[in-house]
Amino acid sequence: VYGRYIDDIFMTTNKTMDEINIEVEKAKHKDINIKIDPTISKSVHYLDVTITNENGQLRTYMFHKPTAEPYILPYKSDHPRHMHRNIGYAALLRAARICSHVNDFDSECVRIDLSLLLNGYPPHFITQQVDRFFYLNNALPVLQQLNEHVYSHLHHKLLYQPTLREKKLQAMMEDPVKTPLVLQPKIWNKEIMYPRYIFDTSLTINFRQDFTNWWKTYYAFSGSPLQQIKVRLIPITGRTLETFFIHKKPPRAMLTKMEPRS
Repeated sequence: VYGRYIDDIFMTTNKTMDEINIEVEKAKHKDINIKIDPTISKSVHYLDVTITNENGQLRTYMFHKPTAEPYILPYKSDHPRHMHRNIGYAALLRAARICSHVNDFDSECVRIDLSLLLNGYPPHFITQQVDRFFYLNNALPVLQQLNEHVYSHLHHKLLYQPTLREKKLQAMMEDPVKTPLVLQPKIWNKEIMYPRYIFDTSLTINFRQDFTNWWKTYYAFSGSPLQQIKVRLIPITGRTLETFFIHKKPPRAMLTKMEPRS
């Protein structure tokens, strides 16, 4: 097994410890500009994963740095609710992809619950998102009974499921010369509208539902030509403290068109 991410390398071998040390020493002196700090053990940390050799079988589970704090986007932050819903779902998805054993996954679920609670997420909200994850992935027995067989299927399905970035890269590599990604035509659906609105927790928290009711009542009613038009509202969050306090570089057009001083 071999894996590499930038300057972090992980590998397994059947060689003896002496043979491994000889190869490592050769690699150290091959280029003086490259510093190699090897870690040889039956259990190592690689990125955010702990990999353990248990009688020839590799076991993986989440690795958390001791100095890391369980801080995520607070529930009371001025962001649309779908962002808060996706945080818990994404954390469970990441845990299911990394943890190879159901007990390790269960421990990570407890950690996720505590992190959400510490950041102000209501218990009923957390329960809804946990149920949503297991329901959408057909893994309710894992939630109810920690079914190891069902979890093994869930783990392998999510582990080998390509991400959105991998799907785009795969599509581009099919014929990168003829149809590069930047030149691929974007499909425009005339039956979907994407109106934008400024999101504010105190003012527009219910705007999405109110707008939907208003749209169906006055425009998309039965028999209307707009009945087939779907509306997907796009929230725009307000300016952050960063935009207020950080002085950004002026636009290039402003810098190049400045009149010279006399």
